[in-house]
Amino acid sequence: MDIQARVSMNVDDLRAWSSAKDEPRWLIERRVHALELAGTLELPKVEKINLEKWDIYESGDYKAENAWSSLEEAPEVVRGLVASPVKGGLIVQFNSDVVYTKLSESLAAQGVILTDLHTAAKEHEELVQRYLFQAVKPEEHRLSAAHSALWSGGVFLYVPDGVEVEAPIQAIFLNDTSGVCFAPHVLIVAGSNSKITYVDNCVSSGDDVKVLHNGVTEVFAGAGSKVQVASVHQLAATTTDFTQRRAVVLADGGVEWIIGEMNNGYTASDTKTLLQGNGAVSDNKVIAIGTGNQKSSYTTQAQHFGRSSVSQMITRAVMLEEATAIINGITKIEKGATHCDGQQTERVLMLSPKARGDANPILLIDEDDVTAGHAASVGQVNAEQIYYLMSRGVSRSEAEHLVIFGFLAPVISEIPLEGVRSRLKDLVESKLGRS
Repeated sequence: MDIQARVSMNVDDLRAWSSAKDEPRWLIERRVHALELAGTLELPKVEKINLEKWDIYESGDYKAENAWSSLEEAPEVVRGLVASPVKGGLIVQFNSDVVYTKLSESLAAQGVILTDLHTAAKEHEELVQRYLFQAVKPEEHRLSAAHSALWSGGVFLYVPDGVEVEAPIQAIFLNDTSGVCFAPHVLIVAGSNSKITYVDNCVSSGDDVKVLHNGVTEVFAGAGSKVQVASVHQLAATTTDFTQRRAVVLADGGVEWIIGEMNNGYTASDTKTLLQGNGAVSDNKVIAIGTGNQKSSYTTQAQHFGRSSVSQMITRAVMLEEATAIINGITKIEKGATHCDGQQTERVLMLSPKARGDANPILLIDEDDVTAGHAASVGQVNAEQIYYLMSRGVSRSEAEHLVIFGFLAPVISEIPLEGVRSRLKDLVESKLGRS
């Protein structure tokens, strides 16, 4: 199938749209190349998932939005997600456009940059050109090429060398209209010995909003930097979510991923860290809940190049009703990456006879002098635990609720951000029909 026949723009339209955005020539040419490339590439290969049967072909139409002068113009779903007051920074994308941006004066004075990616490509051209699509390349597959051609809005966050940002930078991606282009690109560049926490929420405003969310996050963590990225997705049952997250970590740098997969629709996410430098660290925590007839694939990856690099991956998923989840954990240690340590755990809890879970831990080791391990389990709720709780006067529904929270607690309790912990707890309650 030629993807150019299923998107809103041909090459001429794309050039005109990008030019109207006043994007630099190099970016226009990259977009055009990616659109042409998309028609020649295969769909991504997702373990035990047939993406050809998913609703992933319609990229949608670009929908312009007016900028907000203040958050008072924002719908309640946005205001409810914003930490008040905004201490660090906030950026909001509504459908295809960024409509609100705020960065504290003190951070701006230290050289921190927070803006939409269109603006960044013009005002910070050298930085953006250096990093954009260097971690997730358009040549990888059809959907990465389509994203490279059609992304809009997006986030550019830059932290200079030695700057430590204590207050989180927050982003919200809101979709309220079916059939629009909803493909934000997040580009985070953290300089040497810097520190930053970035938190985003990707949400639908209604249960029947139908789009393809084809999103990408690229993180570049400089030597000695510490980067936390927390991302919670809560998209409608009629929305398909395909998300790629990628981090490149240099010597003694660290990236911590905190992912809450709370969608109601089909979901495929791939979160990968490339540990390029010696002593680089990656910590990946994922929790997910599936309901209805939802089909999901959650992949976490760590690829070790640097010596003495360390990776930890923990995924816990709960499947209800007829939901299905494929959990993939991949640790790859390259030749020469001595003294590395790569550990991973995947666990799936099924709450219905028709629910399905599949945990696939994979270790690919090309070096002898390393430590690596994995653990995986898939199973039903422990009947003895339910019986014990019920024997103490707890109802069955409440007993199941306690068991689920006990299953997810080891991940949720380790999340260092109180706001993300609280948000995930609320979403777990909602997915379990208790709110």
